[in-house]
Amino acid sequence: MSKAGAPTLTVAGSGLHVAVVAASWHERVMDGLLDGARRALEEAGVADVPVVRVPGSFELPVACARLARSSRFDALVALGVVVRGGTPHFDYVCSAATDGLTRVSVETGVPVGFGVLTCDDEQQALDRAGLPGSSEDKGHEAATAALATAVALRAARV
Repeated sequence: MSKAGAPTLTVAGSGLHVAVVAASWHERVMDGLLDGARRALEEAGVADVPVVRVPGSFELPVACARLARSSRFDALVALGVVVRGGTPHFDYVCSAATDGLTRVSVETGVPVGFGVLTCDDEQQALDRAGLPGSSEDKGHEAATAALATAVALRAARV
């Protein structure tokens, strides 16, 4: 079970500026991920969260890079879903999204919450989307992780 061992994070994010970048493929799954991220940010006291929609998970890194370099945001949340098909396309998109988002975070110092589901089938995505009946809420988890990292980095500043 993938959620085994997950930390319990409670974050006060009041005063932080966060944006969400969300892919558009798999609308039902994305609606759940986006709702979970918004709920986490609201629970943490983050107000006025812009949402940037891009076509798919492959486009998440470029949008996050632009936002991170704007110096307007303390953290970003990247949401997407890639469902395995019968070609290597899945591997290329998953690798590009993961590597690209990691690069954005490391090169800019802006935490990027990783809410990109990489699933073998649509049911796995639905199980993780935070929808009624889902066993996990990866949108909420990604937003909380981004906030917790931003808060930790802010506290570590000299």
